[in-house]
Amino acid sequence: PYRVSIDQDLFLEASLRSPDPLLELFLHTCVASPRHNSATGAHTIIEDGCIKDPTYAEFYLPHRNTVRFKFNAFQSLRSNSVVYLQCQLVVCRAFDYSSRCYQGCVNRSKREASS
Repeated sequence: PYRVSIDQDLFLEASLRSPDPLLELFLHTCVASPRHNSATGAHTIIEDGCIKDPTYAEFYLPHRNTVRFKFNAFQSLRSNSVVYLQCQLVVCRAFDYSSRCYQGCVNRSKREASS
């Protein structure tokens, strides 16, 4: 557990430990929720590579195998004393311009439900 006050910036870093220097990380999805492995009451920070939280900021690093970012601590989850942060990262080959890492933010269109 990590204690953080409301409205405090929370800084995070994820690194891929691999001897292969041609791998890179991409932050695909990151949510904060009051329950472990639950989308109920979740606050979305990143979704499909798209920034959803206006307090989110990513920091440039020369290493492709590390992602470093910050956001303001759980702005919309003020009433919860415990919050779980769940992030999904994608590992890609560096310089593979057809990979998910190079697609960046993907806004998926919603399909219309049939009757």
